[in-house]
Amino acid sequence: MRRGISVAAVVGVLALTATACGGDGGSGNDGSKAASDPGSVSGTVTWWDTSDATNEAPAFKKLVSAFEQKYPKIKVEYVNVPFDQAQQKFKTAAATGKGAPDVLRSDVGWTPGFAQLGYLKDLTGTAALDKPEDFLEGPLKNAAYQGKTYGVPQVTDTLGLLYNKELFAKAGIAGPPATWQEVKDAAAKIKDKTGAEGIGLSPDSYYSLPFLYGENSDMVDVAKKKITISSAASRKGIETAVDLVKSGAAPKPAGTDGYNALKTDFKNGKLSMLIDGPWATKEIFGGDAYKSKDNLGIAAIPAGSTGTAGAPVGGHNLVVYAGSKNFDASYLFTRFMTEAAQQEQASTSVGVLPTRKSAYTEKVLADPVRSAYYQALSKAHARPAIPQGGDLFTDWLKHYTQILTLKEEPKDGLDATAKAWQSALLKDYGIEE
Repeated sequence: MRRGISVAAVVGVLALTATACGGDGGSGNDGSKAASDPGSVSGTVTWWDTSDATNEAPAFKKLVSAFEQKYPKIKVEYVNVPFDQAQQKFKTAAATGKGAPDVLRSDVGWTPGFAQLGYLKDLTGTAALDKPEDFLEGPLKNAAYQGKTYGVPQVTDTLGLLYNKELFAKAGIAGPPATWQEVKDAAAKIKDKTGAEGIGLSPDSYYSLPFLYGENSDMVDVAKKKITISSAASRKGIETAVDLVKSGAAPKPAGTDGYNALKTDFKNGKLSMLIDGPWATKEIFGGDAYKSKDNLGIAAIPAGSTGTAGAPVGGHNLVVYAGSKNFDASYLFTRFMTEAAQQEQASTSVGVLPTRKSAYTEKVLADPVRSAYYQALSKAHARPAIPQGGDLFTDWLKHYTQILTLKEEPKDGLDATAKAWQSALLKDYGIEE
């Protein structure tokens, strides 16, 4: 998934002796056996899987069965929890000490917040986090908070530039644009030669991040404790997006829901470019323009005026509940599900992107979509590792939608967003001009 659903933080203190769902009590379940004598580990581990119940969950259930075959003394209680309900459901269970799972598939945007509240076990140096050097840098950073690792990256994703190769060829354009200015130029040529529109831009605030990164900016600077969304660099990035709309290079989206219409136009050949992630490709291949899958080009996000290009790192971590009664089984399950062999199997089954370098095997990279997004990940940015990370998008969404639909000036919307964050979410942060 792209980012967590924003929910106000639940304030509470975790009682580490709280009863966790499914765990066995007694000695020997503190995590030490998972490293020293994994074959002797027994008991039950409950896993809340937040993957899509129809398209992804069956593949993960197969991996659960494989885990139980490898560790016959351990039983996995599998529960598929709808993604849009899981964040709050886990917070409630962890805060009360009633019904929380041993292991949760957590959106990367949720992980710092859960860690701050004391709901997650620090996995640094445990058997759960095997060969950390093998993980891609961005996903591993998205599993950390204040120098400790609270999750093990399971799947990752990022945004890329999707384009219609046939329309580009008809317009005499040899390859994908590398900068936003080249996007603007390509859109004009394609419109003139083919009548198709240029680039589809989503007014969802998550999709604004490439424009910030293109000016070497971000929403916040955690090290300096500064809100940077309204800085001069950020404003220049957002003005670049607005210029694409005003110039006609990007059709004006009709609010957040209007992006679905743009996606439909793209898959049917009426729109030549789109910014989106690997999750969108299955739908796109169902369109008339991509009956031949070879017609879909996927490139890295274009660069801004600084020459910098980047897109956010998304994905999910497996996290262990700090109140679990069976850390040994939880660690072994987390390690197994995030090992290279299991990541390769999940990737080839349902198309998710692995988080381990060694999982990008010849078999995984044989698929052009996975190969293209793997290359795009080399320019991806880890998100700010702060508990409020997911909540930042809420205020920004209201204003970015207004900005991109030309109903609000960029400076006004950016300033309002920065002030809203400072008053409610980041009270100890300053605002960078």
